[in-house]
Amino acid sequence: MGYRNDLLSSRSIIRHGSYALITPEGLVNNIIPHFEKCTISVVASPKLGASFVQYLVEMEAGGRNTKGFGGNGIETFLYVVKGSLDVLIDGTKYELTEEGYIFCPPSLSMIIENNSNESAKFVLYKQRYVPVEGIKEPWVVCNNVKNLEVVNYDDMEDVTIVDFLPKDMSFDMNFHILTFQPGGSHPFIETHVQEHGAYLLTGEGMYNLDNNWVSVKKGDFIWMGPFVQQATYAIGYEPFSYVYSKDCNRDPEI
Repeated sequence: MGYRNDLLSSRSIIRHGSYALITPEGLVNNIIPHFEKCTISVVASPKLGASFVQYLVEMEAGGRNTKGFGGNGIETFLYVVKGSLDVLIDGTKYELTEEGYIFCPPSLSMIIENNSNESAKFVLYKQRYVPVEGIKEPWVVCNNVKNLEVVNYDDMEDVTIVDFLPKDMSFDMNFHILTFQPGGSHPFIETHVQEHGAYLLTGEGMYNLDNNWVSVKKGDFIWMGPFVQQATYAIGYEPFSYVYSKDCNRDPEI
């Protein structure tokens, strides 16, 4: 990287236990055991206040993890931003291309391999599964966003949503993509128990985080903690979209 060529500054905002905006220019490489030929940035973890761990990963050609990721009560999820990957779960190989994704249940683990000639960029996620008596464990889900139904969000034609995982009580989490056409916005400022980890895929927006309006754009990561006020509207000349996690289908413990 070499010497700086300007003042040291950053758009990133960290509010432990509340929310965080993490911009790409400040990311550093985190060395994670059993991952080879990878540049990994941990962008959310319990150290921040999140109940999950989320990573942004760039895997070189020939890269892989040599030990299963997840399992023993930890469910995992992977979304391909760029390139292609092979994922092995319980002896089955799944081939993922750009916008492909896979969910791995908490009793299994995944091996991730880049068998192509180019690097691959992906979002990686893990959290501890919350079992419920009488409800079966979730199952492997593998698909591509291109195959999913796009529906209007809250009956608005300029905001759409895509749901990645089944709406089944076995799943205590989901991933979605929200897309806002220029000028599109949430219908109100939300306040809810769920938390989110959002990776911005396209465009630019203004985001309300705990009643602070901040500018965000493609490549940023946002963590939103429980009950943090949140909403956004798209700015610029192209759609503003992000892929994000959400915990669901569980009664909060006391």
